[in-house]
Amino acid sequence: MCRAVTVLCVAPDREQLIALKRAVVAAEWELTAGAIDLRGALDQIDVERPHAMVVVGPFEELVAMVAERFPGMRIVADHEMPGATVVAEMSDAREALRVQRRPGGPVG
Repeated sequence: MCRAVTVLCVAPDREQLIALKRAVVAAEWELTAGAIDLRGALDQIDVERPHAMVVVGPFEELVAMVAERFPGMRIVADHEMPGATVVAEMSDAREALRVQRRPGGPVG
């Protein structure tokens, strides 16, 4: 059985989160509920175990924490942050996510 790649979207408010999720949605992966703050993002990472994260806005602390704690997680951002791939437009995030390796191993 193959597990789907899951993606966590993080934005500073609900409207931007909805727009971000629309920009990155694709048949190749599943989106988590998404988060609008640091605590919500960390909670979803602990529960959902996403394989990738797409970030818009001032989440440098989150990106640094995730890059250190989960070095294999693909991180895509709208501006320069250590540990993240930067895309000029969020519509380019889909292509950046496509290079994410598919998860393997047992499902459980």
